[in-house]
Amino acid sequence: MKKRSFWRNPQLLVLSMLLSQGAAFETFAHEGETHTDLSGTPIPNPPSCLILTAARLFDGINFPQENLAVLIEGNKISKVDSPTNLSLLCGNRYDLGEATLMPGFIESHAHVTFQNVRKDKVLEHGITTVQDTGGPLMEVEGGQGTLRLLSAGPIIQAPGGYPLNVFGGGVGGYDKIGIPVSSAAEAEKVVSDIVQGGATAIKIALEPGGEPGAPWMQPHGDQPVPAAPWKLLPQDIVNAIVTKAHSLGKRVIAHVGENEGFKRALAGGIDEFAHMPCAAIDDSLLQQAVQQGVTFVTTIDTLGSCVNGNGLGIHSNTHKLTEIMAQNPNSKSQFIYGSEIGHDNVPWGINGEELHMILHLTSGASIDFNDVVNVIKSATSKAGERLGITGLGTLTPGAPADIIAVRGNPFEKFKLLEYPDLVMSGGRTIVNNFKNYPNTECLFNWAEGNYSKAFAPVGSFTKVGAGFTYRFYPSTKSYLGVSMTDHHIYSMGSDEILQDQGTFANWLSKSGCQ
Repeated sequence: MKKRSFWRNPQLLVLSMLLSQGAAFETFAHEGETHTDLSGTPIPNPPSCLILTAARLFDGINFPQENLAVLIEGNKISKVDSPTNLSLLCGNRYDLGEATLMPGFIESHAHVTFQNVRKDKVLEHGITTVQDTGGPLMEVEGGQGTLRLLSAGPIIQAPGGYPLNVFGGGVGGYDKIGIPVSSAAEAEKVVSDIVQGGATAIKIALEPGGEPGAPWMQPHGDQPVPAAPWKLLPQDIVNAIVTKAHSLGKRVIAHVGENEGFKRALAGGIDEFAHMPCAAIDDSLLQQAVQQGVTFVTTIDTLGSCVNGNGLGIHSNTHKLTEIMAQNPNSKSQFIYGSEIGHDNVPWGINGEELHMILHLTSGASIDFNDVVNVIKSATSKAGERLGITGLGTLTPGAPADIIAVRGNPFEKFKLLEYPDLVMSGGRTIVNNFKNYPNTECLFNWAEGNYSKAFAPVGSFTKVGAGFTYRFYPSTKSYLGVSMTDHHIYSMGSDEILQDQGTFANWLSKSGCQ
């Protein structure tokens, strides 16, 4: 019987793929041996190769582009080019349809280890790399199917000061949130020990307390908030820490919340502020920070209550810095996305509200698409540049195959990013909400080789829609697909007659794709 098919216009189909946890993208997610994450969950080895394309691709650097695909080989990005140019380089080819491919996000301020945040949940929600800025010292871990975690170790602080005075931890140590130092010589040794222990950056605290609305001015557990002011590291110790860290090739991150800590941090030559400061900062100090090219990690959502009686605080600091940066275009000073995962008021993953606040507070008088792209860059390529891993935060040749995809266009709606439909870490599939039929890639590739006159050209991408997993072959104007309803193979040529070719299981056996 002749059947007119809904396949006639593939552009109207709703596309998806199967990458369910543990069994998805079967042709590549289960290739080779597996290992396990810290919870014992099996992590598949990456496939030998895979090509992904979607309606748009953002490589972390350029504006989102159409008609691009990414070739993944093992745990690295191999090439980015048009689907046509890449299609013959790998048999595993998937078109995600009306979706956006982009690099995995980088969280530049988190306390995952100290707060016992579940790393698998952070990864599942689109964060593939975390800078852990304060907690037990750890070597670099993850990135091959688990959350990549870059530790800064314990925060170097003044004796009796922040953060141990607020969060507890006794006298501190390398397995605590803070470690106190009393002299320049002691500080230099601690820096050396932290770096030797695997830290990728050094963090110091210059926090006297007292800022209205600051989270550290709230009780934590049974411990009351100590009376401010709190002790600060003296300038000579700050200078010694920065000099020693820089000599070891590590940047220095400073927690500051008000003018005095800000001033000491700048005088010491720190590289990065862990937060936008809570209290209003003097314009002259903000100007100095921009002139010195200091990076600001945002955490605006987390610290949104930091406002004094005059309405000044984190928002006014961000606005003022935006103006100063615009007046100094040659400065290397920049905003980097950070949501401070570990606080109980932000998601364990990509934070759409943080992105929204960055956009509206750092875009000046008006917002254009370039501003939107820059916000996403602050969580991808710009964030990755500081971390010493080639290509991190980009989809470029040689970069880690850390990839997320969302249905729709996240450049129009940041909220989509909180619930990614695809997450890959080091080429390994962690999340996939795109549906697909198992073993189809092997079968379709076999059919192309054995029935080349019917299915040409070789290199079509697998698509899914209207109950079928299928490929369309423009030269022969033909389709080959698997019905998700009756599990039969169907073909259709230019005559538009849908032919039932028998059961999927039978063809799997015949093709050797079982």
